[in-house]
Amino acid sequence: MLTRPKINATIYSSKRFDYRLRSPFTFKLKDKSTLTTMLDVAKHAGVALSTVSYALNGMRPISEETRQRIFASMEELGYHPHLLARGLASKRSHILSLLFPASERGLGFTELEFVTSATNAARENGYNLVLWTSEMRDPNELRQLIQQGLVDGVVVMEVRMNDERVNLLRQAGFPFSMIGRCANTNDISYADMDFEQIIQQMVGYLRGLGHTHIGYLNQSQAIFDAGYGPVVRTQAGFDQVMQSDGLHGVAQFCRPNPRAGYEAFNSLLAQCPDMTALITMNERSIPGVMQAIADRGWRIPDDFSLAVIVSSAPVAEMVIPPLTTLDAPSAELGRLGVELLIQQLEAQEQEAPQVLLPCRLVVRGSTAPCRRHPVGQPNIASSHP
Repeated sequence: MLTRPKINATIYSSKRFDYRLRSPFTFKLKDKSTLTTMLDVAKHAGVALSTVSYALNGMRPISEETRQRIFASMEELGYHPHLLARGLASKRSHILSLLFPASERGLGFTELEFVTSATNAARENGYNLVLWTSEMRDPNELRQLIQQGLVDGVVVMEVRMNDERVNLLRQAGFPFSMIGRCANTNDISYADMDFEQIIQQMVGYLRGLGHTHIGYLNQSQAIFDAGYGPVVRTQAGFDQVMQSDGLHGVAQFCRPNPRAGYEAFNSLLAQCPDMTALITMNERSIPGVMQAIADRGWRIPDDFSLAVIVSSAPVAEMVIPPLTTLDAPSAELGRLGVELLIQQLEAQEQEAPQVLLPCRLVVRGSTAPCRRHPVGQPNIASSHP
């Protein structure tokens, strides 16, 4: 069966956009002397020029047989409609924007899994995806983006508890979804991880190994103060589970670099000398943490256990020993964020779906039963398999 040809476009960012296009569709050069036009497609398919236009922009219904004949002619003649020009005719650009500010951490392996999956999901549904990585300190930047008509909707990432971008999009009535969630999620589509459950799951796993003095190395103080959802929720979840389970916990914020990780580990150990295990959600600090452990003459996991939450296999397997992790469902979240937005755009969903996903525990070589115990502290590993 003939299928609709894929449309690819390269998008350039500019504050000025020239709408002075000669035609609602552009042409592809077949050879050095011949241009294929939409009129050529109409003649080849045996239909009117307006019918070709309707097949491309969906403004009026045409039969499936006619549509497939037009697409077959386009394929044979090598004709490709220009995506932005097509948007002028249909008032839809079929371009989505992924707002993924990464000024402090940058884009690592785990972050790129989100982006790759979101891009693939957009392409599979006939859309293109533009990645926006700037911080957007001025809400007017986002307002200009949605007012220019270059994108049909946006997927918001790195969501804060009170996020100005979400507030602006709500007020403007502009289609959006979130990978993450703010404090007030009424009538907003989102896909996120259950961060409170994630931190509690890792604490429970370490407790089952006999660890009762556990540290948590979070992301930076600045990100916490800004209200970044995962940092706020995991911090609250850690404090809660340590108190409810009667464990000894110590936590610290840390900038995303090895030197900060080295210093933060030593600080945590100074606060809690009996600490035998550490959980972190700060991938870029891990080399420093491991160096600090080695400098004390300790071996992982014989003398100290290290576990990472919201991570990925490429990160976990880059070091020796490989890290025990709660792997983030990055690919599924990237796909869901885009699909939830497309459902809004194509009126496939009346309500706002909200999805919370767990992480998957992958036990590797960085965790083991606790072998160091404070005086009078029993080894409880046997009672928690």
